[in-house]
Amino acid sequence: MIRIKGKGVSGGVAIGRLHFYENRRQQVERRHVADAAAELARFEAAAQTAAQQLGALRDRAVGEVGESGAQIFEIHQMMLEDLDYRESIADIIQRQKVNAEYAVAATGENFSQMFSEMDDEYMRARAADVKDVSDRLLRVLAGQGDALIGGEEPVIVAAGDLTPSETVQLDKGKVLAFATAEGSSNSHTAILARTMQIPAVIGLGAGLDRRYDGVLCAVDGAAGELVVDPDEQTLAALRQKQREDEEAEALLQSLRGQENVTKDGRHIDVFANVGSVADVGLALQSDAGGVGLFRSEFLYLENSDYPTEGEQFAAYKAAGEILAGRRVIIRTLDIGADKQIGYFQLPKEENPALGYRAIRLCLDREEMFKTQLRAILCASAFGNLAIMVPMVISVEEVRRVKTLLDGLKAELREQGVKFDEGIPLGIMIETPAAALIADELAQEVDFFSIGTNDLTQYTLAIDRQNAQLESLYDPHHKAILRLICRVVESAHQAGIWVGVCGELGADLSLTETFLALGVDELSVSPGRVLAVRRQVRACDLSRREEILAAIGR
Repeated sequence: MIRIKGKGVSGGVAIGRLHFYENRRQQVERRHVADAAAELARFEAAAQTAAQQLGALRDRAVGEVGESGAQIFEIHQMMLEDLDYRESIADIIQRQKVNAEYAVAATGENFSQMFSEMDDEYMRARAADVKDVSDRLLRVLAGQGDALIGGEEPVIVAAGDLTPSETVQLDKGKVLAFATAEGSSNSHTAILARTMQIPAVIGLGAGLDRRYDGVLCAVDGAAGELVVDPDEQTLAALRQKQREDEEAEALLQSLRGQENVTKDGRHIDVFANVGSVADVGLALQSDAGGVGLFRSEFLYLENSDYPTEGEQFAAYKAAGEILAGRRVIIRTLDIGADKQIGYFQLPKEENPALGYRAIRLCLDREEMFKTQLRAILCASAFGNLAIMVPMVISVEEVRRVKTLLDGLKAELREQGVKFDEGIPLGIMIETPAAALIADELAQEVDFFSIGTNDLTQYTLAIDRQNAQLESLYDPHHKAILRLICRVVESAHQAGIWVGVCGELGADLSLTETFLALGVDELSVSPGRVLAVRRQVRACDLSRREEILAAIGR
């Protein structure tokens, strides 16, 4: 028996035979061509086929992991359409009079190297995406179909690494788990694996040897370990762990339809965060009380131009109708930072996390913003909708939004268009500035929702995607909890409610603390709704004063 340590990126235990997947990377030769125009046409045809494949993959991913999980294929489509990328390939073909395969391979290597040398960890992780797009083009040029993973019987798939395209094609009926020698926990592949609930361990290194192909193995995603040829005692322990996981899931399912109420009678709303209309169904399946964060970015990311009012109206209306009276909080456009869209033509920034994004961008591009607000207002006649504005730092910003809304409401009344006259307006508290003036902001809006991801990195001055600072990134820091406490107190004094929609909302070690602080709502990923409900029902707030004292309140 051999234990190989790696990093678990998707929990659960899987036991089965190891099957090594061969990444079908092309061996590319440089060939002179007499007709560069014909070779360029070959590339353009291959790019068109690759785009069709990515579209089909996106549709499949939507069905398995929802719109937000499928966004990687939209990103790949944008990479494929990127002018710099395509012009580089065309330039090599035309200037050097070489075959399209060589031009694609050379460009892919150059762009991948450029990404891998960037300071930002998220951007470094995109190097694998460039390789994925280039490999797809090479397969098309070679006349090969899409790579598929999995044999006739369920296996644990092993590889040096798996691209997002390969991961989403996993036949969940045949693949028990995957184990890779390389990989990043910040990669889209890891995110997809977690969303698809496939156990996964990455970073196994040279220990993941091909001589183990066909050998009975076990992947323990929680422990971040691959066990090769486990003995009977180890197998028994792992199977017991599987049973415990299944029992825990069954217990969670038994909480469907139950209230989110503590032992001493305190009630809290548990809502779901979703990335699109397709994900709204996941919120219903998870028995969430509503949608606490509807990310509207997908409407912009999946389009080649600004989405029309009609397109946006249809999406917001559908979300409201699906939830059938449950609240849907639509966050207005949050583009910028790590979410870039070509047709927005955003300027390059040295520090985009602190730059031109979210409400700053929307108030600067007022007509675009008014189109979105009008679509939400019109859709509010068909469901229980609310509007939430991200990245607010001042009262003036909120008042500008309210002025725009008042003008749009007046237009709709004049045109005889029905809408919810009392549609709630809220803001996200995700900057220290907003937290410190929460008492003033609370006089302007109907609710707060605390975005803990950005609030943490801005308060601690730590990039949460920088691996070198991982040991310092502490979302439990007293400074964060004190700011949250201040926000809750300000909200309640003004008679408005406050929620948490960042990743901390699903941190079960903080559930009791949030309840003690007086948080009214927790909005988490659909898969975490029942786990949070279980934790809420286990809480007894008789320790409230002790908890508050521990954070200095």
